[in-house]
Amino acid sequence: MMQLTALAAVADLAKTLPQADAKAAEAALARQNSLTKPPGSLGRLEELAVFMASWRGTARPQIARAQAVVFAGNHGICAQGVNPYPQAVTAQMVGNFQAGGAAINQLCRANGAELSVIALDLDRPTADFTTGPAMTEAETLAAMQTGADAVDVTADVLILGEMGIGNSTIAAAMASALFGGEVAGWVGAGTGSDSEGIKRKIAAIETGLARHKGLSAMGVLAALGGREQAAICGAVLAARAARIPVILDGFICTAAASALYAADPALLDHCLVGHQSAEPGHRKLLTALNKRAVLEFDMRLGEGSGAALALGILRAALACHNGMATFGEAGVSEA
Repeated sequence: MMQLTALAAVADLAKTLPQADAKAAEAALARQNSLTKPPGSLGRLEELAVFMASWRGTARPQIARAQAVVFAGNHGICAQGVNPYPQAVTAQMVGNFQAGGAAINQLCRANGAELSVIALDLDRPTADFTTGPAMTEAETLAAMQTGADAVDVTADVLILGEMGIGNSTIAAAMASALFGGEVAGWVGAGTGSDSEGIKRKIAAIETGLARHKGLSAMGVLAALGGREQAAICGAVLAARAARIPVILDGFICTAAASALYAADPALLDHCLVGHQSAEPGHRKLLTALNKRAVLEFDMRLGEGSGAALALGILRAALACHNGMATFGEAGVSEA
């Protein structure tokens, strides 16, 4: 398994981790162009099939096993009144996931993913980033290692999600620190903050940004992030080491992984974004990452729900790619 020993080493991992398999991608594209359809007529379904081929290293990739992992954490920034719900809700929702009662359970069941939920020290929230770093380097690395260790290297695709009261503030803070711009442009209602709650979120983030300046990308993760954000980063890296494509969820999950992008954009080459969240910062973030979401369904639940829904599209793309007849097999004349 991948062992993460220093935050400063993360930026160099892109040089040693596996790259996309160009030959497999070329063979997959050739197959797409031989199927009984005009070339390119299935649009992004074709692109997704070639993407999967490039990372699984075969012209005809399949999804025999889809793994979904939801990481949960609590945040000291909640002391600043940034969320209308108490932090006890995080543990309560973890229980709901484990009992099978949440949206992510239904979407994983419907789209064929095996779900696990990992709670990270819920009784010990991170520090309030307005007064100091949210996590030490050791705490950040420990959470990243938990995420890395959660990845099943036999999976064909990994779906990532999160749960944590206050973590829409974390996402906006990380995005703002990594990509700049007015803080207000990154901040949304999250779980239902009113206008005063949004003002508190903006004020807390501005205070945090003023306190934590000039940090590296992974330094931003430690100073402003949370354990579930760090775990997401660790899982993304471990998936890359195993050549497993990743489907990120919405704003919070994408913001977590954006620390890796800011360290080296190549670290997210194997990642899709499942959906474009209704959170206002997500569109800006996707532009910054040069990513286009698979779906846009006005969702903003988190939990990995948009990523699990996108898995169904990915399965459909591979069903067409592998199951359609070629012109030669079907006896259909090519133009």
